[in-house]
Amino acid sequence: MSMDEDFGSSFFAGNRARLTQLFTGTAPIVITGNGLMQRTSDESYPFRQDSSMWYLTGVDDPGVILVIDKGREYLIVPAREAVVEAFDGAIDVEIMARRSGITDIVNEKEGWKMLEARLKKVRHVATLAANPSYIAGTGMYTNPARRRLIRRMKQVAPDIELLDLRQHISRMRMIKQPMECTALQRAIDITCDTVRDSTRPKQLAKYAFEYEIEADLSRGFRRAGAEGHAFSPIVAGGINACTLHHMSNNSALASDELLILDVGAAYHHYAADITRTCIQNGKPSRRQQQVHQAVCEAQDYAYSLLKPGVIIEEYEKQMEAFVGEKLRELGLIKSINRDAVREFFPHATSHYLGLDVHDVGDYERPLEPGVVMTVEPGIYIRDEAIGVRIEDDVLITETGCEVLSKKLSRELV
Repeated sequence: MSMDEDFGSSFFAGNRARLTQLFTGTAPIVITGNGLMQRTSDESYPFRQDSSMWYLTGVDDPGVILVIDKGREYLIVPAREAVVEAFDGAIDVEIMARRSGITDIVNEKEGWKMLEARLKKVRHVATLAANPSYIAGTGMYTNPARRRLIRRMKQVAPDIELLDLRQHISRMRMIKQPMECTALQRAIDITCDTVRDSTRPKQLAKYAFEYEIEADLSRGFRRAGAEGHAFSPIVAGGINACTLHHMSNNSALASDELLILDVGAAYHHYAADITRTCIQNGKPSRRQQQVHQAVCEAQDYAYSLLKPGVIIEEYEKQMEAFVGEKLRELGLIKSINRDAVREFFPHATSHYLGLDVHDVGDYERPLEPGVVMTVEPGIYIRDEAIGVRIEDDVLITETGCEVLSKKLSRELV
């Protein structure tokens, strides 16, 4: 039995109902899940469902399509070759119906026959717009499922216009429901407990390589009931800590160097994202302590700013100015300007957190109670091989913010 069943079909049905309320048009809503992606000649990467598709259906099988049209909901299940079923198993339609609350589940031939008939009669169809096939900023190729769905619908009805549902779903997913908060808190607690166990002085002193810590974190997450890592873990010692997404985790550790652990467990698909900076020998230098203290003060300042009504862009400007003061106190810059600050603090302080570790959300919209986000200031001094980042997860409340990961000490020693 999947852990997702704890959510219950009412959660997914409620999300679909809210989407149809936000989207006031009469056009059919057609949304696809992710497809499998090739890893080697005949093996795929581990499957990860499109988060919005899971949010609306709870379905964790590749290639399934959701249709909401004139009060009717149905799922189109792709055909599977016999050899695929032999190796990967058949899709369990009963579990899919129970989890999603959608009992109308049809095969690909029947489903597309119904959908094509509707597409030929309407002027618009609502869907999730596809990302470009390649995102230069991240150097990633994207899952082609949305592009494939759109291409097929356009083949059926070449003149049909697409209505993009991404903003509606982003705003829905921004505000976490109680069940989502429970899952997030569990993911955070598992992460805190596992990181604490792995960074106890006697345990930390045993590690010779970054990957040994990664292995213990993986074991700890799974033993505690998590699905595993919510994202590729970062275990970065010394100069590696100045590479924000150091993920090879292969380097030898030195007892007098700072070590960054940026990790998060996944629980019911929901992601924790926590970072701690520590040192193996328990004896940080005065300089290391100064930088660490500056980052702690920056995080406390961020907490003082976060509350309903705050615009993230303005908040980030305030954080940039505050960290700039700390950098000047550390003797790293003489004047506070964006270029100078960003040499040592090159990333944003906060991002939304939820089904994705960098979750969807409207950064121009004022914060509201129910938003969950990270707070992760950092200072990176490559010439000194010092990198410090401290990251916690917070819930925006009616009056401010609640630190969900406060059980994990942020002390350097």
